[in-house]
Amino acid sequence: MSTAAKFTTDLRNQLPYLPRALRLVWKAAPGWTCVWSLLLFLQGLLPVVLVYLTRIVVDRIAAAAGSGAQTAEIWPVLLPAAVMAALLLLAEVLRATTRLVRTAQSDLVRDHVSALIHQCAATADIAQFESPEYHDRLYRARSDSHHRPVTLVQSIGTLVQHTITLVAMALVLVPFGWWVPLALVVSTLPALMVVGRYALRHHRWTVDSTPSDRRTWYYDWLLCTREPAAEIRLFDLGPYFAGAFQRVRARLRAERLAISRAESFAEMAAASFALVVTGALLLWMLGRTIAGTVTLGDLAMFVQAFTQGQRLMRSLLENVGQTWSNILFLDNLFGFLAVRPRVEDPPQPHSVPSETPPSIRFDGIRFSYPASPTPVLEDFHLYVPPASTAALLGVNGAGKSTLFKLLCRFYDPQKGTISFGETDLRDLPLEKIRGMLTVLFQEPVRYSETLRENISVAAIGKRADDEEVAAAIENAGAGPVVDKLELGLDTILGTWFSGGAELSVGEWSRLALARATLRDAPILLLDEPTAAMDSWAETDWVNRLKKLTKDRTTILITHRLTTAMHADQIHVMDQGKIVESGSHDELRTAGGLYQKAWDGQFGIRNSEF
Repeated sequence: MSTAAKFTTDLRNQLPYLPRALRLVWKAAPGWTCVWSLLLFLQGLLPVVLVYLTRIVVDRIAAAAGSGAQTAEIWPVLLPAAVMAALLLLAEVLRATTRLVRTAQSDLVRDHVSALIHQCAATADIAQFESPEYHDRLYRARSDSHHRPVTLVQSIGTLVQHTITLVAMALVLVPFGWWVPLALVVSTLPALMVVGRYALRHHRWTVDSTPSDRRTWYYDWLLCTREPAAEIRLFDLGPYFAGAFQRVRARLRAERLAISRAESFAEMAAASFALVVTGALLLWMLGRTIAGTVTLGDLAMFVQAFTQGQRLMRSLLENVGQTWSNILFLDNLFGFLAVRPRVEDPPQPHSVPSETPPSIRFDGIRFSYPASPTPVLEDFHLYVPPASTAALLGVNGAGKSTLFKLLCRFYDPQKGTISFGETDLRDLPLEKIRGMLTVLFQEPVRYSETLRENISVAAIGKRADDEEVAAAIENAGAGPVVDKLELGLDTILGTWFSGGAELSVGEWSRLALARATLRDAPILLLDEPTAAMDSWAETDWVNRLKKLTKDRTTILITHRLTTAMHADQIHVMDQGKIVESGSHDELRTAGGLYQKAWDGQFGIRNSEF
């Protein structure tokens, strides 16, 4: 496909984004946009008025000089000169006002776009975050969100303003020859082609280089953040990753420079053509002035109008290039915003099961993650009676944590049904499903907020009071964590912000457990709740287990048999299936994986898990 054909195709594909961008700006800042439009119109007309006044002033100066500069001839010069001075002052006022309006408008647009991205990212399927293509699109959308919509608005505004001025200037030039405005336009056509071609090249390069750009961000994260800091120093990986960063950046710089070099040569060629046309027209006009066909004021107006027209055409082309470039990049933003989750509410949702707490049933489940064709669960069956506690054990990769993701409906199985009571999860609204659950994930989030907020976010909709937070802390055995902090519940946690207190892994785990137990939900899911606890802390927590699970249907994932033994039913998983089920006493003597693991954990045989 030729360059022209590619340009035409991209233009046809991208132009629909322009009205969407304008609607976005209007929705974010309607009042400021109205004021901004009026200011652009006034600023577009002012240069033309000044050009007309220039002709009047020059002609009257020439007349005054011809009459010997009598006082009576000077006064007619002063009036238009004073008006010009007032208009120049007005132009400065309008420019300053426009900057103020643009600042207010820009901040509102930027925040509005950020809100749209946050809303889209917060509702995206978990599966999307496992896709490199999604991360590329999100990276470009986030990179562009802070300036592209605002820059687009500004470039469109300048484009409109310069177009108004240019049209008015063309009307000024028409009396000198109908072809003069046409020559002005023709002189800039090569520059227009350069602008369109290289805006497209820059856009395509940015899209193609996104994976490399993200890799530099990753190396920067490794070198500059706390999480990998210890291992980076232990293995002396700083020079290795710093070198990798510089190698990728060197390649990106070379590619960008090659495009910019070619663009500069093309711009110089286009500018040379425009200069030749301008010189020819000015020589022609000078000849007419010497011949007496036009006045000195006409010459001054022509020179000013044509040179301003040339300047405006150059600015106009720059604005066209910026506008085109920003429209191209809006594909990143609107493409990201167009991503819709596949896991959605049913068209005709059912009501929440009346059975409280409900039973949980997995029936014939087959599931594999989007990035892997290998099934994690195959013909999986599990039934957990209401208000009972089931423990899941098995080797890493057996599919235990996947069950929690399916229960939260982060994913849907490829085959089979998951039910609360008699209701298929796919028949329930997502909000209702997740409102029935409270979960301690294997890797809980550490919020850099106050200790109170770290726990109360689990009940963010109803604003848990301090008594409820204190009860959750007590249930999780996290009292010693709070007691050791000088500001107690008001202590900021983590090291992101000044004054933050860092906790041990076990202490963070206790707070996450408190957060999970705070929510008054009929189903409790616990993934390795005692993994980061020492033996004393585990014993203390196990003693609280019955209180935590009272009147709740509970599933507990653990590798610690001393924790699992307190469940009503224990299910051993292997290769995506339940291979053993029963109470601790039943499995302890059954001769299966559980018995081998028990004997191995207490030094009788090697542990299976």
